[in-house]
Amino acid sequence: MPVRTLTIDGKPVSAVEGQTVLDAAQDAGISIPTLCHLDGVLDVGACRLCLVEVTGVSRLLPACVTRVAEGMEVRTQSERLQRYRRMILELLFAERNHVCAVCVSNGRCELQNLAVAQGMDHVRFEYRFRPYEVDITHRMFGMDHNRCVLCSRCVRVCWFIEGAATKNVAGRGAAARIITDLSQPWGESETCTSCGKCVQACPTGAKFHKGSTVGEMERDRSRLEFIVTAREKKQWIV
Repeated sequence: MPVRTLTIDGKPVSAVEGQTVLDAAQDAGISIPTLCHLDGVLDVGACRLCLVEVTGVSRLLPACVTRVAEGMEVRTQSERLQRYRRMILELLFAERNHVCAVCVSNGRCELQNLAVAQGMDHVRFEYRFRPYEVDITHRMFGMDHNRCVLCSRCVRVCWFIEGAATKNVAGRGAAARIITDLSQPWGESETCTSCGKCVQACPTGAKFHKGSTVGEMERDRSRLEFIVTAREKKQWIV
């Protein structure tokens, strides 16, 4: 396949045509913050934390869905980007009820880690404090909508890896939420296979194993990576 040459933060980088800026940066060892991105599933550019600056383009572009081009000059770090990323994180914290001290993913949460990495020490926006439901009708897993950031990882894993199409996003704006089938309790789903892939994909404490207490929820991303790699290479034996 044709190779494209570009620069990322002043570093010459070669990438295969069709690759995204995020893929090229990761291959070159350059870190770009992400929240909705998950290796092996379709990117949707939902969180906007991977925004980058491209010379000649006035607006910021999401690295996860922007394809590389010959001669492209990309900047992943600047005061402008830092300001945007921090604002996005603050809005995420203000929209839902992310009380880290009592969360099952405390200390292992990607949202929490990103906030620390971006220097977010307070939220400038008014918290909505709107109560969201907690669905614990499933025999093994729970869904706490208070901690959901609508990254849609669980939806894409359910559709493109498990193939069950149980999860989806309903509503718009602040009313948007993750639903099961036709917006019924998780435990009543006739399509859920109870595989747990959506729980492993969740970056926060929104999806969890029932019985987990504060800080106990650990994710094993290697399970998802194994499935994706095995499918691509048609190798199912470790």
